[in-house]
Amino acid sequence: MPLSALRRQTHTPILLLTLLLCTALVAGTARAADMHAGYYYPEPASSEVYVARVAVASDATKRSRAAFAAGFEQQQLARGFAPDYHLFVKGDDFEKMIVVATGPGRYDTLFRMRALLAALTSQARTTPLFQQAETPHELTFLDFCKLMGFRQLTVSDGDSLAHQIALR
Repeated sequence: MPLSALRRQTHTPILLLTLLLCTALVAGTARAADMHAGYYYPEPASSEVYVARVAVASDATKRSRAAFAAGFEQQQLARGFAPDYHLFVKGDDFEKMIVVATGPGRYDTLFRMRALLAALTSQARTTPLFQQAETPHELTFLDFCKLMGFRQLTVSDGDSLAHQIALR
């Protein structure tokens, strides 16, 4: 057997092993990119990128995002009836907002999720933060999220459907 053929035979298993390891690493990295999928919500079935009409506010911090989520949850609980969804923040800098329905049949289609975001837009427009904008009536809840420094919003029915929005 010529020496070149022997080299090819020796390197082929190494190349194959290297290729398999790289493929596994890439797949693992993709799964690790969203550590909350599979725990708080299922793997997102759909996603989109929203380009906000505002920049992140200069005073937007991890602390202010945490305070927003806590305040929002307190408002929900103060209504005197069980909330339709819970809103909370995750990530190293609390840059990921998660909204999960609390019962079956709620926000179980993309259209219902978008209707929820429209309702949240109405609520956001009443905040002092939005009132400071030149045209608050043109801004959405997603703009509000960007203003507060969120980078991602995930909405889920809490069962089998999740939709993820990257905020740019």
